[in-house]
Formats: sequence, C-alpha cells, structure tokens
Amino acid sequence: MSSNHINKVRQASLFAMTWPIFIEQLSHILPGIVDTFMVSHLGDSAVAGLAVANQIVGFCIILFSFVGIGSAVVLTHYLGAGDRAGAERVAATAVGINFWLGVVVSLAIWALSADMLRLLHLPPQLMPYAQPFLALMGGTLFLESINIAFGSVLRAHGHTREAMYVAIGMNVLNLILNVVLIFGLLGAPKMGVIGAALSTVISRAVACVALAWLVRRQLKLGVRLSWFLNLSRDTLARILKIGLPAAGENLCWQASFMVITYFVGQMGVVQLATFSYAIQLSMIMMMLGISIGISTEIMIGHMIGAGEFDEAYRQLLRSLRVGLAVTVLTTCVVVLLAPWLLGFFSKDPAIVAGGAVLLRISLLLEPGRTFNLVVINSLRATGDARFPVLMGVCSMWGVAVPLAWLLGLHLGWGLIGVWIAFTCDEWVRGLAMYARWKSRVWEKHAHAVRAHVAA
Repeated sequence: MSSNHINKVRQASLFAMTWPIFIEQLSHILPGIVDTFMVSHLGDSAVAGLAVANQIVGFCIILFSFVGIGSAVVLTHYLGAGDRAGAERVAATAVGINFWLGVVVSLAIWALSADMLRLLHLPPQLMPYAQPFLALMGGTLFLESINIAFGSVLRAHGHTREAMYVAIGMNVLNLILNVVLIFGLLGAPKMGVIGAALSTVISRAVACVALAWLVRRQLKLGVRLSWFLNLSRDTLARILKIGLPAAGENLCWQASFMVITYFVGQMGVVQLATFSYAIQLSMIMMMLGISIGISTEIMIGHMIGAGEFDEAYRQLLRSLRVGLAVTVLTTCVVVLLAPWLLGFFSKDPAIVAGGAVLLRISLLLEPGRTFNLVVINSLRATGDARFPVLMGVCSMWGVAVPLAWLLGLHLGWGLIGVWIAFTCDEWVRGLAMYARWKSRVWEKHAHAVRAHVAA
C-alpha cells in the first residue's frame, strides 16, 4: 500500500468508512436471520432448537474474531507508520493462526455436538432440529475463521467496499440455496434445518475463495503455504496482546449470554422462540454501533501509528455523537415496525406481542450498547485492551447474569426482566468506557505502541 493511500485512509470521513462496513456486518448476521425466517415455517420448535445451536456457533466465531481484532489493530499501526513489510507479516500470521484454530474447533464441535447441546439443557424434543444443524455448521467453521482473517486484513488496508461486496454475494447465494434446500425446490431433496446449515456452509466456502482472490489482487499478497506453517512468534505476540483481551471481553459476553439463554430456556419453548426472534431484530440495531466502532478503530489505529494522538481523541468523540444519533433513530424505526417485523417470523400472537415489548425496552438498551461498541474499539486501537475485559467481567457477571436470574426467574418478570438486565449491564459498562477515554489514560499505551512500531 502506498503512503498516499494510507493518508487517504486516515483522512476518510466516518460515513465513507462506516457504510460499507455496516452492510458487510449486516450481511454476516443475515444468514442467521434468513435461516430463522425460513425455518420458522417448519414450526417454532425448530426455531428454538436452532437458537440454542447458534449460541455455540456464535461463541466459536467470537473465539476466531480475537485474531481478526488483534491483527486489524496491529495492521493499522504498521500502515499508519508506513511499514509495509511489517503489515505483510501481520497479515500472514493472522491467516495462518486462524486456519489452525478453526480446524481444531471444527473437529471438536463435529464430534461433540450432541454433548454440547445437552450441557445447555436443550429440551429433548428440540434435539432432532439442533444436533444435525450444529454438527454441520460447527464442523465447517474453519471456513468462517479464514474469512474473518481475510476480512480484517482488507478492512485494515481501507478496502471496506471489497469486503462488503463479498458479504453481499455470500448472502444472496445463501438465500437462493436456502429456498432450494430447505423446501426441496428445483428437484432438490427437502432437507429442512440441514438445508439451512448446508446453504450457509456452501456460501461461506465461496466467500473464502473470493476473499483470498481480493487479498491477492488488491494488496498484492498471494496466499502461500508458508502462511500456515511459518508463523512469526513476535508478530503473533503483538496480535495476541490486543486480541486476547478483546476475545476475553467478547467471550465473557457470549458466556454470560449463554447462561441467560439457559435461564430463558427454563421459561418454556414459547419464551425461547420469542427471545430468539427479538435477538435477531436487535442484531440489526447492534450492527450500526459495531460498524461505527470498527471504522473508528481503523481511523484511530492509523492515527496512533502516525503519532496523531490529539486527533485520535477528537475522532472518538465525533464518532460517538454520530453513533448515538443513528442508533436512537434506527431503534425508533424498528420499534414502530416491530409487530409487522415479528409477524414475518411467527403467527403466534403471544410471541409477536412479547417480542414487541422487548424491542420497546431496546430504546433504552441500544444507546448504552453504542457507548460500549464505539469506545471499546477505540481503546483497543490505542493499545489499551485490558480495561474493557476487566470491566466486562465485573459488569456482565455482576450485573447482567444475576439481574436476569433475579428479575426473569426469581421475581417472575420473564423476558422483560432479562431485557432490563441487558440494559443495566450495557449502561454500566458504556459509561465506564467513556470515562476511561476522557481520562486519556490510554495515551501511555499509545506511546508504547508508537515506539514499538517505530523501532
């Protein structure tokens, strides 16, 4: 990458960086939404089974993402400093380590899918839906682990649109295959939930090939065997220094979410299905915060590599104002359309009404989540990666989980109690992250990053 292009990345507007990332991130969750919508035609029990299986898949994807997060941040530091050779080492190490991690995880889930579902106390009547879906989806997760690494490398270099195009193509293919394989059209066998899983696997494989081609064409980096065999220990250590705390924070959230899903499972199949539908729609709102957070991280990472600390400080504040405004607007739209949107998934009046109530509570929940998503990414970009995970452990397990049990189960508030617990957790963490940024404690980490890259 030329120095002129690096400067363009640092000087790009937040909107120009964010909208392709938003569409790409939205495309990553659309397979789950499409699968849920289409499988809902097989019954709410099928949806409830897939909801639990997808918790395990989501947990593993977060595990892969720590390499993506760490490599993206370290890449922006090298690119901001104009060190192309260092950036190439990071890209090769990220792809190699995620490949091997994906292979190990895929084999484990394929062999232990039934045991994992029983560990989550999945109702026996839902096992025929969840177990084959998890075995196929989980057994091929190495494809997603490679995709995450390739996508991170492209985004860090400023190629957000190219990653977006691949994600869109993957979703179009997934949608077409879903229609054909789930319902047995065009002479294909009617495969039900297996068809949903197979559609996602095929589309991920095609995306993997496309991303590898883009890395070679746009970045002039040909994927070689040495990427998978000769991993740079020093580069891996730098990736893990950022990525492991990020993984700790994300895995902590996913683990707490799985525990709360277990609480919801004790409320009954209807409540579990309602929970699943509301989460799917909440993900759309969450994607805006995630996209603004990622684009801000890329911009701030380049600024830290170039030593522009004051500009990085101001950029976060600008991004946060935009993020909060967009989140509130989007949440209002989703809340107004909630009964209609939920009606696409289920015709059960109790599920539609219950899900609409949860989304109304999201008017309070989502702005707090935006604080987390935007500020946490910016702290990581400066090298201050440990504070978010420490705060996350305290809040998720000290606020979200106990409040979900107390309000949802013990006091009998059901899903409303669970959503209130989510809201309290997001605001506690969000305000703590904001106070951390305003204190500018992160600058000592940024100076250390700058010194290491310059050396």
